[in-house]
Order: sequence, then structure tokens, then C-alpha cells
Amino acid sequence: MHIHILGVCGTFMGSLAQLAKTMGHKVTGSDLNVYPPMSTQLRNAGIDLIEGFDPAQLEPKPDLVVVGNVISRGNPVMEAVLNKGITYTSGPQWLCDFLLKDKWVMAIAGTHGKTTTTSMLAWILEYAGMKPGFLIGGVPGNFTTSARLGETDFFVIEADEYDTAFFDKRSKFVHYRPRTLVINNLEFDHADIFSNLKAIQTQFHHLMRSIPGDGVVITPRAHSAIQEVIDLGCWSERQTMTTEGEQADWMLTDVADDGSRFQVVFQGETQGEVHWELLGKHNVANGLSAIAAARHVGISPAVACTALSTFKGVKRRLELVGKVGNISVYDDFAHHPTAISTTLQGLRSNVGDKKILAIIEPRSNTMKKGIHKEQLLTAIEDASQTFWFQPSGLNWQLADFVESDVSFVCSSVDDILQKTQAYCRLASDEDVHIVVMSNGGFDGIHQKLIQQLSTANG
Repeated sequence: MHIHILGVCGTFMGSLAQLAKTMGHKVTGSDLNVYPPMSTQLRNAGIDLIEGFDPAQLEPKPDLVVVGNVISRGNPVMEAVLNKGITYTSGPQWLCDFLLKDKWVMAIAGTHGKTTTTSMLAWILEYAGMKPGFLIGGVPGNFTTSARLGETDFFVIEADEYDTAFFDKRSKFVHYRPRTLVINNLEFDHADIFSNLKAIQTQFHHLMRSIPGDGVVITPRAHSAIQEVIDLGCWSERQTMTTEGEQADWMLTDVADDGSRFQVVFQGETQGEVHWELLGKHNVANGLSAIAAARHVGISPAVACTALSTFKGVKRRLELVGKVGNISVYDDFAHHPTAISTTLQGLRSNVGDKKILAIIEPRSNTMKKGIHKEQLLTAIEDASQTFWFQPSGLNWQLADFVESDVSFVCSSVDDILQKTQAYCRLASDEDVHIVVMSNGGFDGIHQKLIQQLSTANG
């Protein structure tokens, strides 16, 4: 079958393209901007790429067009698909129809931690010799790719609540029909498509309805937004987790302040201990949910703990990208106040009273709308100093909400670079940990910063 994918360079659609190619299909694709690293991955996989949306790309006519959620009505090639009567579907629906229907699907959902937890669970299964398939919305350190078919019936997938396509406004995860479901947390996000938290909870309720009776739903014990979803109906076994010392099926003991060590307890009995390089109590919670999910497919918590002790993390999750003298530079994907806060807390617990400089681009649609602007200042309490970038398209002023003696708004990347260099000069011989937070490329600021600091240290 010839499959043509619209919006192929996104993480999800690019991974889908590679899966389809591995399944033996002829795969082509197009996107507005075709650029590395995804374009490199796709071309290496033998997938022909077209830049732009000229309808001529539909010749010869493909058997099926898979439409990414970045495509809307008015797009020239999409209009041609409709006018020519070419068969089309969404990415999530294609996965359901052609891949997931024959799999034991293990889905990781929630506002935060999906990519990391999905990577953890895939690695636990791999470590245990189960050779799972997976689709991860990031680059996991323990694998060479973000998606693969696997060699067994198990498939681990990052279950995103974002909408499916312009013709299907249900959340992506509604199509996956998992047998094992983890919901890590639930907050208001994606303000460009959801009007409030209740609208997101409705989609999670639809997901809950698809879990079979012999499936399992793994959630935090005391989380009011998730409990409200459970109260709407849960027809499967539910297992609860806690990281705060309350009673639950899955609990923790001996948790290091920085999250680098913890013991796992299941139904009152200690199962094993994790020692790893990850930081933060949020990652401890992610790890606990991955261990719980793995048990549902027969992997003992002891083996899962051993596996996680060799887990290498995920790119752009507090990833150390450079070190210049006493200055460490990290790249982090955090783009929600909760994620910003937990990342900085984890680093602070690890580095003690050393200086932490946060550089933040509020780039997500939710942040641009100012939905969480009242929480931004408290989210950076663990930073010694913060530089914020006011991007174009922000219809409110960051300075009205984040300016303080140690929190400043900058008008350009160059301004941030100059202020960062001055801050590091004042720090002299002290250790400085610089965390750059954005869910985009941020104009390559990470490498610019490393180069500038290297030159200054010349």
C-alpha cells in the first residue's frame, strides 16, 4: 500500500511513518518545514519527503492519506484530497486499524511526564526480554529510535490528550484502546483546544470507557481531578499509587531528597530499590507508575527496579548539553508551571545552595494565552535568578507577572545571552547550573550560550 502522510515531520507522525515503512508499506510524506533531526531519520528509513503542500504531490495517487493534526481546511493538498475523493484517515485511527488492534496496548496518559514514563516502561519491558513495540513522543536514551514495531504482542504508547485531526476532535488516546492504562496526573492545558479542565476530563472519561474489564487503570491515590474522572465510571481494576506516605497499592520508602534513590513497596511489601541518575520527585512518581504497569504484563517489581537503575533518561528532560568550566547548561522541555517547578525542585535538591539560572520561553499555546500566568513567579522559587523571553504573539506582558529582584524579562535572545554572560562573570568561580526551558528550538540558544561561554573562558 502507498501511504502519504501530511505533516510528517512532527514527532508523532514521523514515528508513525517509520512504523508504516517497517510494516512493508511504501511511505511518502510532506510538511511545511522539512528539517533535521526528523527529516534525517525519515530519509534514512527510505521515506521520500516533499516540502510544502502542493497538490501535485498526490500524483501518482496514494492508496491512503494519513492526515496530521497540524493540517486544517484550506490546506491546498488537503483540499485536493477531498475533491479527488482519495481515502484518508488520521494518524491515531491508522494506528488503531493497522497496528494496535492486535496488540496488548500499554498507554501512558496525563498532563506531565508522558514521554519519560513511556520511555521507562518500554525500557523495563526490553530489559526483561519482552521486545516490545513502542511509540514515544521524544528521543529515549536507551533506544536508537522513538518508535518500533517490536517482536511481541506488547506495545507501549504515549497517550496524548491533544485532538486527533481537523475532522476528528476527540483526543488521540481515544483510538488506542489500551489494556494497561497509566494516568500520571491531570491539569488544565492545551488551552487552544480545551475550554476548561472539565472538557479534558470528558476526553479522559471516553478513554476510561475503552479499557476492558480485565484491564488495569493505574492512578495516583489522592488526585481530585483524576478521581472525578474515575467517579464518572471505571469498569476495570484500579491500582493506586502514592509518593506522600499515604496508604495505596503502590508506595515508596527511603526516597532521596533529590529523587536519585527510592524503594518500591507493593501491598505492604518492599519489592526493590532504584538508584539512577534522574532527579526530582516527579521522576520518582513516573518510575513508580512504570513499575506498576510492568507488573500487569508479568514483570516483577524487583526486575523493573533493576531495569530503571539502568535507565538513561530522555532528551530535553533536564538534559546536560554542555559544560564550560564551572558552568553546566541543561535543556529542558518544561512549558507548564508545574513542570517548571518540579524540574527546578529536583535540581535544587541535587545541587544544594549552588546557583541555578533559569532561562524560560513561554511558547506553548496555553502559556501564550496567559492561562497560568498567575503561577509563573512561584514556579521559579528554586531558581537563584530567572530570565524570561517575551516572544512575539504574546498578548500580555510577562513583566506584569514575573518581574522581581531576581526575575527579569528580556526582549531578545541576544539580550538573554548578554545578561547570562554578565551573571556568570559575577558568579566568578562559583558553580552555576543554567536550565533552558522551552518546548521549541528557542533560536538555538543552548549552543549559542555554550559557544559564548567557551569564548569568554578562552
